[in-house]
Amino acid sequence: MPSSTFIRKAVFPVAGFGTRFLPATKAQPKEMLPVVDKPLIQYAVEEAYAAGIRDMIFVTGRNKRAIEDHYDTAYELESQLEASNKLALLNIARSVMPDDMTCSYVRQPRMLGLGHAVLCAEHLVGDEPFAVLLADDLMVGPPGGEPVLAQMTRAFATLQSSLLAVQEVPLDQVRRYGIVAGDPVDAGLTKVTRMVEKPKPEDAPSRLGVAGRYILTPAVFNHIRNQPTGAGGEIQLTDGIAALLKNESVYAYAYKGTRYDCGSKEGFLQATVELALAHPEVGSQFREYLKGLALG
Repeated sequence: MPSSTFIRKAVFPVAGFGTRFLPATKAQPKEMLPVVDKPLIQYAVEEAYAAGIRDMIFVTGRNKRAIEDHYDTAYELESQLEASNKLALLNIARSVMPDDMTCSYVRQPRMLGLGHAVLCAEHLVGDEPFAVLLADDLMVGPPGGEPVLAQMTRAFATLQSSLLAVQEVPLDQVRRYGIVAGDPVDAGLTKVTRMVEKPKPEDAPSRLGVAGRYILTPAVFNHIRNQPTGAGGEIQLTDGIAALLKNESVYAYAYKGTRYDCGSKEGFLQATVELALAHPEVGSQFREYLKGLALG
């Protein structure tokens, strides 16, 4: 049983190479690629912060120093902005790291899968429920509504069980997701009975694909640690959660909002265009620019 009804810690697995975005990711983390004017990782951290989480845990790898620098004080930059009386920009720079937020970093020494990355954070998470956010999945809540992780933490306060954000995906895309099946409990809530990692369309138990947001109980660590490795020697988070089902309830939560798969070039471009259109500073001008394009 969870030791807390609240989620205080979030884990961000950010050790991947980002090879689908080469050469842009040859010398910088894919999580630092900007969507309009903020890097991907900042969208995820801000989502966790909006859900009441203040302890951010980054599972990093080689060449990820830019993430640590982003969540550090930039003394030279701040001094220059202050001396130039550019106070609006100074406030933007300082807002990246709120005073009540803490950041911790742990290395994933080898790329052994998402489950292994989460396991690397066990000693920082401790014996309490926690969130996992994949920065590749840029999640935007519904207009005027709660961010996705805030929706999930509110549901967790009632259920006290692990939650997986899910969306219905086209049948020809199920091979790109962890797919869950189970028994409907309420509108948008399913008690999971089965999980399959990236099945063939003919083998998929449903079309409910797991998106990059999880709330997990600490019992999942033992299941991740004790499971056999899968293809390529990787330790899958999906397998650990599937093992957790034998001892605890796990729910699939159909979130309200939009997910952009920024691990793909197409999804990254979609997010850039749609968030640019909604941006208070550039949205109207950008909209007029798009109207003037001669699209064939």
